[in-house]
Amino acid sequence: MPPDPAATSFYAELIAARDLKPTPWKNGGGVTREIASYPANATLDTFVWRISLADVAQAGPFSKFRDIDRTLVVTRGGPMALVNTDTQEQHDLQCWEPYRFRGEAAISARLTNGPTQDFNLMWRRNACSGQLDVWKTEQALNLEPDNTFLHCAAGSFTVTLSQPTPAVYTLQTGDTLHIALASRAALTLVVKPNQPDSRLIDARLHTQGSTP
Repeated sequence: MPPDPAATSFYAELIAARDLKPTPWKNGGGVTREIASYPANATLDTFVWRISLADVAQAGPFSKFRDIDRTLVVTRGGPMALVNTDTQEQHDLQCWEPYRFRGEAAISARLTNGPTQDFNLMWRRNACSGQLDVWKTEQALNLEPDNTFLHCAAGSFTVTLSQPTPAVYTLQTGDTLHIALASRAALTLVVKPNQPDSRLIDARLHTQGSTP
């Protein structure tokens, strides 16, 4: 499980795709694979933040999460039609398009082109904030204190850290690099795709009380 960023100035962990364990959705309607969550041993009702992958094999409702904000990215298949069953508003979510919504919303998924896989970033809105980007080209990234997750959703990426300690990581499809920085720490890195059509999800979380 991830450490408290305040306990060390810099922490990096490679989370291999093969180590992710499938578990049922909160509502029993699908399968999820947790990449990381905080705090350690938190349940689906008590986490501050959570990052996971989900296999969606059939249409149906999403689990509801009170006081949670979510960002969803379809990483395989699609499009996925997301319907708010209270308002009947519909959003046709294309592959690689981040979509943010409230965990309390009555969202139901319709699979217009067969099964999908998606990446889920969730955080408790009164305790944390989150942001997400999807990269397909080489990028120089400046990381701020707290937690960053670089998830290779397709293809392969090389991640090169120049500060504070030089290091190189190669991410294959499904692998995730977790980097935690303490308050006032700084880190620069370069992400570079190793093959065409590679995609890297850059998910960042800032827990309230952490000082940039």
